[in-house]
Amino acid sequence: MQIDTLRQRLRAHGAKPCHEHRVLRLWANALPQGSGKRRPEDFLPLETRAALPALLADLESLARLRSTHPGADGSARLLIELADGQSVESVLLPRDGVCVSTQVGCAVGCVFCMTGQGGLLRQLGSAEIVAQVVLARTQRAVRKVVLMGMGEPAHNLDNVMAAIDLLGIEGGIGHKSLVFSTVGDARVFERLPLGRVKPALAVSLHSTDAALRTRLLPRAPPIDPTELVALAEGYARATGYPVQYQWTLLEGINDSDAEIDGIVRLLAGKYAVMNLIPYNAVEGLEFKRPSADRAAAMARTLLGRGVLAKLRQSAGQDVDGGCGQLRARAQAPVTGPGARPVVVIRAA
Repeated sequence: MQIDTLRQRLRAHGAKPCHEHRVLRLWANALPQGSGKRRPEDFLPLETRAALPALLADLESLARLRSTHPGADGSARLLIELADGQSVESVLLPRDGVCVSTQVGCAVGCVFCMTGQGGLLRQLGSAEIVAQVVLARTQRAVRKVVLMGMGEPAHNLDNVMAAIDLLGIEGGIGHKSLVFSTVGDARVFERLPLGRVKPALAVSLHSTDAALRTRLLPRAPPIDPTELVALAEGYARATGYPVQYQWTLLEGINDSDAEIDGIVRLLAGKYAVMNLIPYNAVEGLEFKRPSADRAAAMARTLLGRGVLAKLRQSAGQDVDGGCGQLRARAQAPVTGPGARPVVVIRAA
């Protein structure tokens, strides 16, 4: 379902822009439609009120909680069932954040990611993206939304931008607390500056070596890391939000001194944060995380060489919380034409 469809349904039942804003604001904040100082019967047109029960039932069916998997770190992985029976994952993050999905599956095919092994099944509608935030808000407070779950947001750009707009306006999420994550796509840098809500940007980099990055992210757009960083830097300077670079640490692959040199070359002096994230092991894949000492040493070295680096821990490691793992356990393996074979990558 699309947000535009919701707006059209409301307008077809007599809602004016102020009525539409109220209904969507209360929904996006997981509040009853009777909330607020003004009762619906004193504010909404009779025809709009009569249409609300059916509309709200449809909204509730967009995302239903199938299972919850709490982690010791305060996170919780949520397996969410959609109205058509497909499922996606969201993650409740410590400090009032939620990570949501933008697609069922993913076409990029990152070889270390469970989601990437199954290919793309379908896009999520803009309302389905927002519905994950609404569901999260029934569990705990949400003040930050990262579009970093299943899927590549750039491959579902219209729907993602519509969801960001609603979350930043009716949803009350601070614009810099909306984080658009991408492997890098020229369309992102064209579209994001045009929205009335301009999210912060996260870029999945994973390697500064173009050939290695292509092997790790086989279906990412063929943008050289140097060009990608230049595009991201332009957006960061225009919005005033630093770019968050994501780097999944894979032992023996992208944890070398050569990669440290490459990161320094690309990011020293840039308006950027490098998030080093030790790999969250996926059953059946041969990738491993580096030792804690090696990961910490990389972060220290980068800091000492002028790159703001943070050593992150991927949420939900103790519940096998890598992206796509819950869905993979809950459903039969994908065997259709979009399925990806397991690929083993080794550093050159």
